[in-house]
Amino acid sequence: MQRRFDGRRVLVTGAGSGIGRAVVHRLLDEGATLVGVDVSEAGLKETVENAAADSRSRLHTVVLDVSDPESVRSGSTAAVEFLGGLDVLVNAAGIHRSAHTHEMSLESWNQIIGVNLTGTFLMVQATIPHLLASSHPVIVNFSSTAAHGAHPYMAAYAASKGGVNAMTKAIALEYSKQGLRAVNIVPGGIATGLTQSFSAPDDADWNLLSRLTGWLNNGAFGEPEDVAAAVAMVASDDGRYITGSEIRVDGGALM
Repeated sequence: MQRRFDGRRVLVTGAGSGIGRAVVHRLLDEGATLVGVDVSEAGLKETVENAAADSRSRLHTVVLDVSDPESVRSGSTAAVEFLGGLDVLVNAAGIHRSAHTHEMSLESWNQIIGVNLTGTFLMVQATIPHLLASSHPVIVNFSSTAAHGAHPYMAAYAASKGGVNAMTKAIALEYSKQGLRAVNIVPGGIATGLTQSFSAPDDADWNLLSRLTGWLNNGAFGEPEDVAAAVAMVASDDGRYITGSEIRVDGGALM
């Protein structure tokens, strides 16, 4: 495997499970020194245990709630201190809830927006000063096919990911002359705890949900490692001419 991240300092949110964990393992395998953060201490422990033994000395974890400004401030400070700077931020943390829009509680709406959109903003805001000190700074955010194609029963999730998509473009242009790249990864149906625990309303019309998976592999879900591979490309120098863009990893769902 290529070692595109030798000497690179990386911070990954949502590192305790799913796509975030796969990103941690992929970038460690490519030589990164990395801090993984997550709200789940148990999840982070499992991520460390599943990492290759020869890479664990380059991995540090911090319990952090991306929706809490103080947790983000203290956790990101600890991460940058461990790393001695920052080259790459990967915002993989996210949550999902489904409901008929007219039945969704304001509490659920605010929680989804708070983690997926505000949490991404808080992490970006806290780390941009450190990223700008890097010679190759990159922010990788996570949008979703829900932000680009209609996904019923997911109004809050789609809104949060649409917001991330628009925010990433704004960041990419705002800091482009300072060398900072910002890219959106747009997964479709990926086999993670988030998707496997998906619960539609009891009276949901499942025909409306046919675009959740792509056409590859007979419509099967993709794997977190498929997304991690895309992150590794855009966050490395191989993606040096990519910014303000969306990289879809959806098996052709939005063709």
